[in-house]
Amino acid sequence: MPPVRSASVGERWLELLDPTKDEIVDALPTTVADDVVDELAAKSGERSRPRIEGHGGYVFAVLVAMAPVPEENRIVSQEVGLVATADRLVVVRKTPPEGEPWHHRCLETATNAGVGQLVFRVIDDIAQSYLEVVDSLDAEIDELEDNIDRWPSVRIRRRVADLRHDLIHARRTVGATRGAVRRIRDKTLDLDDDTLFPDEVERSFADTYETLFRAGEELDVARDLLVSSRDYHQSRIAESQNEVAKKLTVIASLVLVPSLIVGFYGQNFVSEFDKGYWTIGVSAGLILVSTAIQLAIFRWRRWI
Repeated sequence: MPPVRSASVGERWLELLDPTKDEIVDALPTTVADDVVDELAAKSGERSRPRIEGHGGYVFAVLVAMAPVPEENRIVSQEVGLVATADRLVVVRKTPPEGEPWHHRCLETATNAGVGQLVFRVIDDIAQSYLEVVDSLDAEIDELEDNIDRWPSVRIRRRVADLRHDLIHARRTVGATRGAVRRIRDKTLDLDDDTLFPDEVERSFADTYETLFRAGEELDVARDLLVSSRDYHQSRIAESQNEVAKKLTVIASLVLVPSLIVGFYGQNFVSEFDKGYWTIGVSAGLILVSTAIQLAIFRWRRWI
């Protein structure tokens, strides 16, 4: 089945969903480099690296929004490509392999906004999605902590591994996006003029940078909570193994003395064990008394 494609048009922006290379070429200025077109036309990659690049007369950006799916305990990465010139913004949305594409509602509500303001709206909306990811991961870690004493070890290990994978991916995405936004805030993009990002837009990007910084810090806190849960689970496993080893040691100790008694009585001496005090009753009594003494000692030492 061919991919479903759609387009939305605003006063200063054009949005394309899963476009072909020809559609992208028709939507972009002729000054856009071929490698930019190829990257916009490529399929969504699970590990796309967010970045913002200045190309003299236009800005090219690859961004990754993140949408948590709580009922399936996973996070969907939604790749978004941008090409912004002084008079128009082209947004290329890509549908992830298992999930919905990023929604451009932040552009639909923009009226009489410049291109730089539109770029800010897109990046700020993507930054806000990282806070939703933080809330989702915190809720999943809380669920893990609440059930760590009830769930089987295999399920806990698998859940910890999945959460660690999501945290690493989220922290890398947030960090790369924060570094890209800093280039706009610090005016280090390679642009011919400053009309695309005027001073008021750059000040707005400072707020987005703070949002990304807070998301990164909260992801670090979530990582520490996950490590604590993993360590607690491992200590529970070690404690359980110690209990099993203790019980096996007690059982072996209880069997040791009776085995010595039985071995002693099993010696093959003619007529020596025919006397009355070597009867089976005496040996059984010795076994019972020695076992009772051992149990009393183990109980006194609180080994059992």
